Amino acid sequence: MKSAEIVIKKYGNRRLYDTAGSRYVNLDDLAQHVRAGREVRVVDAKTGQDLTRVTLTQIITEDAKDKPTGLPLELLRQLIIASDEVRQEFLMWYLKSAFDTYQKLQDTVQNRLSEVQSAVLSPVDMMKRFLGAAPGTSASQQPNEVDSLRKRVAELEAQLRKPAQRKPSTRKRRR
Repeated sequence: MKSAEIVIKKYGNRRLYDTAGSRYVNLDDLAQHVRAGREVRVVDAKTGQDLTRVTLTQIITEDAKDKPTGLPLELLRQLIIASDEVRQEFLMWYLKSAFDTYQKLQDTVQNRLSEVQSAVLSPVDMMKRFLGAAPGTSASQQPNEVDSLRKRVAELEAQLRKPAQRKPSTRKRRR
């Protein structure tokens, strides 16, 4: 079930008001909502104009101040230069494609890491099975091979203790 959209009103004094939480918030609060997967929409308190794109861009730029990472300078320059619609659409397509590729790469890395983790744990599972305790089952659910062997040895010893019934020999004795 998808959570409801969080509507943030932006006032002339740059204050942001969370209408769902009935409290003032800052850009960090909005970033946390977005990172948590919640839908956030920012609107101008007076006009109702959608300011979401501008506000999310502001979060990215504020985030870039603290870290030397972010978009490459040349790409930022090209974004400023791209004033006509065609170039702007191309850059937006390029950014979306780059992000999609990044997302696929992240998913692939995560899948490979889980494969490596299961490969590392596989010898441990094999040893547990060898020792009589397969993963996910209790010792009482699985026949204990050592006990079976002990029982068989006890049966064989019992047979050896019984007086042997000798059959008459067909060979003649030498005198």
